[in-house]
Amino acid sequence: MAKILVVDDEPVLVKGIKFNLEHEGYQVEVGCDGEQAVELAREGSFDLILLDLMMPKIDGLQACMRIREFSNVPVIMLTAKGEDTDKIMGFECGADDYITKPFNILELKARVRALLRRSGAADSLGTGAVLEAGHIRLDTGGRAAWKAGVPVELTAKEFDLMELLLRNPGRVYSRENLLNVVWGYEYIGDYRTVDVHVRRLREKLELDPANPEYIRTKWGVGYYLARV
Repeated sequence: MAKILVVDDEPVLVKGIKFNLEHEGYQVEVGCDGEQAVELAREGSFDLILLDLMMPKIDGLQACMRIREFSNVPVIMLTAKGEDTDKIMGFECGADDYITKPFNILELKARVRALLRRSGAADSLGTGAVLEAGHIRLDTGGRAAWKAGVPVELTAKEFDLMELLLRNPGRVYSRENLLNVVWGYEYIGDYRTVDVHVRRLREKLELDPANPEYIRTKWGVGYYLARV
């Protein structure tokens, strides 16, 4: 049974989300502010966190960054703001997904299922294997990554994106292709989501992120993994 943490300062919304997720069979814990989100995430072993952007004490962005210091649990940001800049900031802080209030509970459930499926399966994009490209190494069964022999912490979406590229060296993927394959649903107009995740992968896995050796850009087309 997946364990989910829901943190929002709107009691009625939290109650509704908790009820619906428990009806789906999930175990749900709740919190009401950013500091509590960090404390609960540190103390508990959660499979996914739903985190509101605007909260007392510290906001969702700060809470997400603090959580990322000790955990790579998948995070879905909940917010009343719908501007692209807010979404990009959420991804920059380590969020894996983003949903704008008011939202359809069926959409939220679908996002939760998709992210849990991606992060919880031993191997989300194929049979378990160790994939390598130069100094980059991924264990798809254990969902672990290394850069020049040093362990690197990747979020669920970062891992899935890197795995897809490693399994298909030389193949160029458009942003739309990557959204459909890795995220599993349409992210209409939010192609910069991919750009943010690619940049984070370069920062974490490339020896020189400014001049990536493996995670390359095909200008005007998309991204690909350079053949070894």
